[in-house]
Amino acid sequence: MDATNNNAEHPAYKWLILINVMMATFMAVLDSTVVTVGLPTIMGDLGTDINTAEWVLTAYMLSLATMLPVSSWLADRYGYKRVFMFSILVFTTGSFLCGNSTSIEELIFWRVYQGFGCGAIIPVGMAIVTSVFSVEKRGLALGFWAIASAASVSFGPSIGGYLIDNFNWNYIFFVNIPVGSLAIFFSWIIQKEFKNSMTGRFDYWGFITSALFLSTFLYGLTAVNAATNPQGWDSPVVVACLFIAFVSFVSFIFIELNHDTPLMNLRLLGDRNFTLGNIVIFIFGVGMFGSTFLVPLYLQNSLGYSAFESGLFFIPVGILQGIASPLVGKLSQKQNPKVFIIVGLILLATSFYLNQSLSYLTDASYIRISLYLRGVGLGMMYSPLMNMSLYNIPQQFMAQASSLTNIIRQVGGSFGVTIMSYILTKRTAFHLSSYSEALDQSSAVYQQTISGLNQYMLHHTHASVHEATQLSMRLIDQQIAMEAYIGGMNDDFFIASMITFAAVLPVLFMIKKKTDS
Repeated sequence: MDATNNNAEHPAYKWLILINVMMATFMAVLDSTVVTVGLPTIMGDLGTDINTAEWVLTAYMLSLATMLPVSSWLADRYGYKRVFMFSILVFTTGSFLCGNSTSIEELIFWRVYQGFGCGAIIPVGMAIVTSVFSVEKRGLALGFWAIASAASVSFGPSIGGYLIDNFNWNYIFFVNIPVGSLAIFFSWIIQKEFKNSMTGRFDYWGFITSALFLSTFLYGLTAVNAATNPQGWDSPVVVACLFIAFVSFVSFIFIELNHDTPLMNLRLLGDRNFTLGNIVIFIFGVGMFGSTFLVPLYLQNSLGYSAFESGLFFIPVGILQGIASPLVGKLSQKQNPKVFIIVGLILLATSFYLNQSLSYLTDASYIRISLYLRGVGLGMMYSPLMNMSLYNIPQQFMAQASSLTNIIRQVGGSFGVTIMSYILTKRTAFHLSSYSEALDQSSAVYQQTISGLNQYMLHHTHASVHEATQLSMRLIDQQIAMEAYIGGMNDDFFIASMITFAAVLPVLFMIKKKTDS
């Protein structure tokens, strides 16, 4: 094994590497959040509809997912430093080309290119961090590393809203260029190379089946709630994608378990902590990522906040996570890390449970309290969970372990978003039907409400009596629809709280001390 980055390096070396990886991680995660905010403006400027514009997100996600399995082999074969730098270069040039796109087709093409770069940044960056820090210091390092991701998620909506309001949508891509350039420069002059001499020949069939599984599975999930798919799960496209994904997944497992040098070493799942940790990551991904998109929707669609204003709600979340992550990472070196993981998951579940009682009259401070709990919970659980999960993994398998964990998190998050979106649609329709059936237009309360609204309309508009009545009835229908929509969100948050709380169970069976397995 060629490893020049060993414990004999200068004490500051590992911290400089950590800062550089955090910078690249911040850039990669930021891109996802700011592009989501900028999608409506992109649609207007490039003259496209939502069905085509959604491919700006979908194409990026699919190319990113395709790169996740192969990133570990590339890093082991060609070196962590070389692959990390090349990935940032691809992502940064892709950002430049995305920002200069003049048509939606061109933008989608360069988003695919950009996604290939991003698909290796996070798993290889995570492997680099775990390779330069000793097992004893790894929890603290991962705690700091988590700050970059938290900051991106928290500041992303605000940064995106500011750039769009004051410049134009192109700058949500251009903002990556200086950050990416600095990350490449510092990697070049500071980082030592690491290669895994045990890397064998490339597993082509493993790559084909994994790429086919991830792309069809994630696309199938995306298609469930697409505007062009009124059939939902029963759509032939969705059914075909999930069938292909299932066959390719089974084939992938068979190939990997029988290959001398597999693309993804599934035998790593024989380690108890690693397996249980990834089960927690998947469950957490379903609940956390599946419900994260709900709060901005609620703030903007129900309470009337702008994208920038709703983004401001999330800034303290990242700050609190940024404070808690390294602190807990350090404390978990001396205390049982399972305690921090469990308390963090309980805080997250509590945050979601508080959100299941939202209404159109909910005070902003109540929403902030639930988000603050979420920030502290994320900071408490993530770094000790990753540290316990990777504790027994040998260094030569760290890139594969990191890649596998990121795949599981991506699949769990995508599955969660699809499930929660589907439940939101169904429960909103249920509540709308229930409220509409309960509405008695002959009741005294309804007549008094209509009368009061009519008087308002007549005094503040030029409407006739008939038009005022129609407007009043429409306002009541809109209010019912909004209540039904919030009711559907509340059901989603309740489910997310139960799912997140269930993630506590696997943690109980994780082993604190290193085993011989």
